[in-house]
Amino acid sequence: MRYSTPAIILCEFLGSLFLVLSAVSPIILFDQVLESGMAIAVLADSLAVGFVLFGLIEIFGPISGAHFNPAVSVALAITGKIKWKVVPSYIISQILGGLVGVFCSHLMFYHQIPKVLSISEKVRSGGNYVAEVLGTFILLVAILLLIHYQSDKIALIIGLIVGGELITTSSTMFANPQVTLARIFTYSQAGIRPTDAVVFIIMQLVGMLLAVGTWKFLEKSQLPKP
Repeated sequence: MRYSTPAIILCEFLGSLFLVLSAVSPIILFDQVLESGMAIAVLADSLAVGFVLFGLIEIFGPISGAHFNPAVSVALAITGKIKWKVVPSYIISQILGGLVGVFCSHLMFYHQIPKVLSISEKVRSGGNYVAEVLGTFILLVAILLLIHYQSDKIALIIGLIVGGELITTSSTMFANPQVTLARIFTYSQAGIRPTDAVVFIIMQLVGMLLAVGTWKFLEKSQLPKP
């Protein structure tokens, strides 16, 4: 079943909003409200993001494809799975959704931490850059191959990969340019300072291109059926 462009834009906006909400809110809740410490906060964040992403893909996947990530939209356009003309609307709705997601995260805790928006000073440098290449690479390879296989477990597998990589990678698995932009504007430890965000996005694009190259190699390596 095909859906109108406004419906697709709305789904990408809502999915991006709740994806960022699930990434930022647990850090605020566990680290700054419950004071459980960052170790518990990061673990809670990985579970929240994995669970919520699984649900979001199941809910919005049949309508928009559930990209919620400019790198995913661009990779799918490069591989011919979506048309280039729809990519700008996907990316704009994703970025706006992410920014609103950060605002909503802060608004939920405004009675305890009276901040709505601020520019992050959280330093993420060094090996974090390498982590973003690796995290984006495995995410995009998984998506492209699962689509090729026509897997009925895409939501589950992507949720598990993202949740697992969040507590595996030193950067805590951004792997998403719109999430990176959104997290510039949080006061929480989930944030990222603007200069590091620029490098993160570049590394994510590198990871995306490596994934597309890997996908094309694997596609050409298919042997004909005997």
